[in-house]
Amino acid sequence: MLGITGTPGTGKKTIAPIVAKRLGVRCLSLNDLAKSYGLVSRKSGIVNTGKMRGSLKRDLPENAVVYGHLLPYAVPANVVSKVVVLRCEPATLKDRLRLRGYGPTKIVENVEAELIGVVSSDAFDTYGRAKTWEVDTTDESPAGAASATIGIAVSNPRRTPRIDWTLDYDSGAKLRLLLSDEG
Repeated sequence: MLGITGTPGTGKKTIAPIVAKRLGVRCLSLNDLAKSYGLVSRKSGIVNTGKMRGSLKRDLPENAVVYGHLLPYAVPANVVSKVVVLRCEPATLKDRLRLRGYGPTKIVENVEAELIGVVSSDAFDTYGRAKTWEVDTTDESPAGAASATIGIAVSNPRRTPRIDWTLDYDSGAKLRLLLSDEG
């Protein structure tokens, strides 16, 4: 099974179905699975990832693409063969989230998470370096990002350094601009 994860807005919902179709396997959304299992709190909208982890351990098909930002918290390491973390340059991600209609607080939370690599770090911690790769979707078309992801799924490509956006935001002024709810 191939897992695809990343901060909201990095392209999971667009790229995963393309990958699944080209590989000829099912495509499963973790958000949809959480809803079908009744694991989303009506009050807070928070997913009970502990219960989800137990359900997914026994219910996920071997040949599938499963995707969602909760992957490192909900899908056990022994269930996936490889994981691709989609990454996006934080200022570009900010624009994408704005276009989706995210509110200022949610935009800043997600941009900050991408800047410091929260989902990526958690994926590497959960699945290990041997199973985990990153794909930069910043300037890549969905078809291009899907091709890169498929390349990872069907082979063991050469390792590249992990993405570190913090190097691009090396001043207080750049960080304040990025993490403000303006510009």
